[in-house]
This record gives sequence, C-alpha cells and structure tokens, in this order.
Amino acid sequence: MERIYRMVLKAKIWRDNRGQDLIEYALMAGFVAVAAAAIMPNVSTSISTIFSKVESVLTAAGG
Repeated sequence: MERIYRMVLKAKIWRDNRGQDLIEYALMAGFVAVAAAAIMPNVSTSISTIFSKVESVLTAAGG
C-alpha cells in the first residue's frame, strides 16, 4: 500500500505546474532585456544596473 501511495504522490508532483507561468514571464523579461541591449547599446548599462539591483535584493532575501 505504501508503494502505491508513493507512486500516486509522484504522479501528482509531475502534474503540478502552478509556478510555471511566473518562470515563463521571468524568462520573457530576460529575453526582452537582452534584445533591447543588443538593439540599443546605450541602454545596456541601465539594464545591467537594474538586473544587478534585482540580484542583490534576491540575495539579501535568500539569506
């Protein structure tokens, strides 16, 4: 019975896609930023500064 329970639990985990949208939006924002930096080199420093600030905030929040 324990084995069946573990199999059902694993199947539920594989079907769970609640965080998928957030990851997709983050990837799209990154792609747009890279494309904008390639098209407009003057803006690349601003984009780099923004991503550095986001990274520092996430690092501070993580621990």
